[in-house]
Amino acid sequence: MNLRIISGKFGGRTIQAPDGSGLTHPMSERVRGSLFNIINSRLNDADVLDAFAGSGSLGLESLSRGAKSATFVERDRIASKILLENIDKLKVGSSAISVQIGVSTWVEQNQDKQFNFIFVDPPYNDMQFSVVKKLGLLLKSDGLMILSYPRKTVIPDFENMVKTDDRNYGTANLAFYKKE
Repeated sequence: MNLRIISGKFGGRTIQAPDGSGLTHPMSERVRGSLFNIINSRLNDADVLDAFAGSGSLGLESLSRGAKSATFVERDRIASKILLENIDKLKVGSSAISVQIGVSTWVEQNQDKQFNFIFVDPPYNDMQFSVVKKLGLLLKSDGLMILSYPRKTVIPDFENMVKTDDRNYGTANLAFYKKE
């Protein structure tokens, strides 16, 4: 499956994505486009974390639009291989870190890290809200965490975070959080 980088220095280039039949579900171009229209003005020189990264489309789109660095965390072996190929294809290895490990374990080992943006796109059949809560601790004071979740899912309140926006895109929703 191919995905297109929407805008920025890699705009129009394609990357590979897992087929979506397993644990991954690539975010549609429409939803990604809307997301990046909302945050684009804040991306320049940002440090981003792409948690449950899959193909890495969110972090790679961020790098394309001026982010300084992207950290990709993906546990699945096949998705991690595709992600590394995408990083290599776009030649962004100097500003990208890809780690094949579960997000919860990675957070526990990296509690000193801080990010301007945290993209959280867990498998829709296992939203892992306890991990989402931990990810919020890695936000910079002016940072933003964006959670992708299926439309009919009720998301809990997360301690020390405030939901600032919630958008519906058919079967997918995006919730935006900042530190309280």
